[in-house]
Amino acid sequence: MKITEHLGTAKNTLFSFEILPPLKGQSLNELLEGISPLMDFNPPFVDVTYHREEYIYKKHPNGLLQKISTKKRPGTVGICAAIMNRFHVDAVPHILCGGFSKEETENALIDLNFIGVENVLALRGDAPKTEGKFIREPEGHGYASELVEQIKRMNEGRYLHEETEIGFQTDFCVGVAGYPEKHFEAPSMKFDLKYLKEKVEKGAEYIVTQMFFDNEKYFEFVDQVRAAGITVPIIPGIKPITTLGQITMLPRTFFLDLPDPLMDELEKCKTNAEVKEVGIEWSIQQCKELVDKKVPSLHFYTMSKADTTYKIAKEIF
Repeated sequence: MKITEHLGTAKNTLFSFEILPPLKGQSLNELLEGISPLMDFNPPFVDVTYHREEYIYKKHPNGLLQKISTKKRPGTVGICAAIMNRFHVDAVPHILCGGFSKEETENALIDLNFIGVENVLALRGDAPKTEGKFIREPEGHGYASELVEQIKRMNEGRYLHEETEIGFQTDFCVGVAGYPEKHFEAPSMKFDLKYLKEKVEKGAEYIVTQMFFDNEKYFEFVDQVRAAGITVPIIPGIKPITTLGQITMLPRTFFLDLPDPLMDELEKCKTNAEVKEVGIEWSIQQCKELVDKKVPSLHFYTMSKADTTYKIAKEIF
């Protein structure tokens, strides 16, 4: 089923989550066994992230640097197939602009369509750690709105090289990202909403938000999105704080705020275990309020670790 169908037929708030492909060398079974406990909460869909190729630079005796491509994680397409086969839920792969040409994107979408995937999340993606800013591939997309447009063209049977294709139509439901505290590159929330509306006008059918820790940020975002004329479902993204390092890393990496009441409790923590306890309790209260407000789904960023999300979900579902 399409995400919009899951959301449209649900009587109550749904449970969903996102996983990372395992690092190269790790077993697929480890991943599947690791997330298996979360199936207790009947997720209708599971997101699977995608990763661009990463590079290392090898220095030669003559001083020249050689750029060597590395792939740290196995393919998302195969993981989606395994999840659908094992758990009989819909897999939602992330499709990125960054690191991929339009042709590579088209090929990935053909493969996903072939194995029965009906939903994708279209994202621009982040700049590599070795680059200061996002740079589009020479034959790739620079914006998620362009990626949405390509996916929707394939849904109409239009491909990059139409003279070589039979023109069969894909049937993807496309989701996109939203930022309750504004995308860090947008000059203002007004302009961020303008870009979000462009993605929807080009065919996006639902929005999943970046993590946030203050529900008021989400509620204000929803109001602003609706005022901008965007009517598609908006799924809140949830991630509990679980380590001391995340207290400074998450705001710095994702450009978000931690509410003062949460920080007051976190400042008392001396160990990761104490932080994790505070983070879980905060997320439980967050989720209870969001469910009371009848959000379409609670979407957890699990980092492929089930224990923390399980403790939260069992108090909600």
